[in-house]
Amino acid sequence: MQKLAELSEVQSAPMAVTLPVSVIVPVRNEAHNLPRCLESLRGVGEIYVVDSQSTDTTAEIARSFGATVVQFHYHGGWPKKRQWALDTLPLGYDWVLLLDADEVLTPELVAEIRRAICDANVDGYYVGLEMFFLGRRLRHSGANFYKLSLFRRGKGRFECRTQHQDASMCDMEVHEHVMVSGRTRKLKERLVHHNVESLARYIQKHNEYSNWEVRVWGDATDNGQSALEPAVFGNQAQRRRWLRKNLFKLPGSPAFFFLYKYVLHLGFLDGVPGLIYCGFQAIQFFHIKAKLYESKILAERSSSAKACELGTAKD
Repeated sequence: MQKLAELSEVQSAPMAVTLPVSVIVPVRNEAHNLPRCLESLRGVGEIYVVDSQSTDTTAEIARSFGATVVQFHYHGGWPKKRQWALDTLPLGYDWVLLLDADEVLTPELVAEIRRAICDANVDGYYVGLEMFFLGRRLRHSGANFYKLSLFRRGKGRFECRTQHQDASMCDMEVHEHVMVSGRTRKLKERLVHHNVESLARYIQKHNEYSNWEVRVWGDATDNGQSALEPAVFGNQAQRRRWLRKNLFKLPGSPAFFFLYKYVLHLGFLDGVPGLIYCGFQAIQFFHIKAKLYESKILAERSSSAKACELGTAKD
């Protein structure tokens, strides 16, 4: 608590707005990562920290940095956390930046954003990630990707790939992407992304992600409101989605996925963290396939049970 008091004292003086954007940071028990993230946001127009009833000091830390803390209570379905924030919060600036608690703005990226939002011909920007995993920057391993994190207020919405979601699938958008109605570009500078500092937390989070993936890929009748189709010649997100969709069909695809990351994307050059990262990516792929098989077996049992009930009723 003494550290929080010191942070509050440091942050008490109002700061001039040097980056006129609204920043939304979704959190749940992010006391470890949040100070580093919020420290990089000094001078932004406003910060909303959207919390999911954290049990650590996340909310207190956010307030000590002058952020507005809003509680999100997820009861299943759609919208999820970030889209709910876009729909609900009284955002005061024309541009919105979506940031995770384990991401950090660099001074170079701040300067580029300041210039980019002055371009009246662009409505959204893709921002690349400079990923750190277990304390090491991953330069390979297929870990370099872009996400549409910066866009004009009212111009961007998350695709909804399935309406049938619940709390076991994470209360935040998993691999759903922001779709912008307007022209988009890529920024040159990157966000610093500290992907994992606790493997136990990483495993827990990706277990929820795999539950979501099973719902998306396993229910052909639930197309949600997706506007981003898998395409081998599309943007990066579409190519990655096309790859996953087609790999699911192949026997032994988790092993192929590991080789794709570790060999073709030179993950072996990232040392032990690269090996662990590529291994966990393949394991998650295996979990998804195993859960898809489980859901198929359960569906067959359910159909057999209903058929037996109908037969008994007729007799």
